[in-house]
Amino acid sequence: MVTTPTGSPVAMVHANNSASDLSAWVKLFSQFSKMIGSNISTSELYQVLFNTALTEAEPDAGGLSGYGYYSGENITVVPEGRPLLVRQPDSEFTIGNLMRFHFFTAFGAIKIGMRILSDEKVLTDNIVAQGGVFKTPIVAQKLLAAALNTDITVMKTAGEGGPWGMAVLSLYTINKKTTQTLDDFLDNNVFINEKYETLSPEPEDVQGFEQFMERYVAGLDIELTAIKALPSKKEKE
Repeated sequence: MVTTPTGSPVAMVHANNSASDLSAWVKLFSQFSKMIGSNISTSELYQVLFNTALTEAEPDAGGLSGYGYYSGENITVVPEGRPLLVRQPDSEFTIGNLMRFHFFTAFGAIKIGMRILSDEKVLTDNIVAQGGVFKTPIVAQKLLAAALNTDITVMKTAGEGGPWGMAVLSLYTINKKTTQTLDDFLDNNVFINEKYETLSPEPEDVQGFEQFMERYVAGLDIELTAIKALPSKKEKE
């Protein structure tokens, strides 16, 4: 049984893979920028590339598909990871579509898990998103809203990870009033002045993501075939 720190039950969708492959591609572009003498910083490069996913991309990522699987994925029943980019001859292979594809595939397994929750009558009207991809404003938030077809709220602290949350729990343990609940401490001590922004999904983006998901689900056999055809180093040994 999974619960919140205060004991409320949690309906959890747990995906093993997220934005690791996206970061790998940004690293590749960083190497290229250095090769041509550019002094662009890593944070600036992330912003430039991420923004193309909104300004220079088609709603469905131009027909691109694939899987950012560095490890197996329990939701899609894939035992091992083989990062894959798959495109057809008529796919629009642009930087914008490439970036949008990587966001979409990062959310693909989560989307399938959320469909399962929806079938179980667990519905959402707003999700508070957190993670490094949200450090660049709007982009990941807007595309996650499209993927899950629900409002997405991002706080100023969204780029902080689990250690920050553990620090907050420690702060509560040390500084709480005698009868103060964690919910009250979070509302009145931690997040009382927190800045946040909520974005709603846009129909064109939702439709584009659904088109991507059709390819994502239909192409899972490609991922399974890659596992068989390209053994891991451990299997070779």
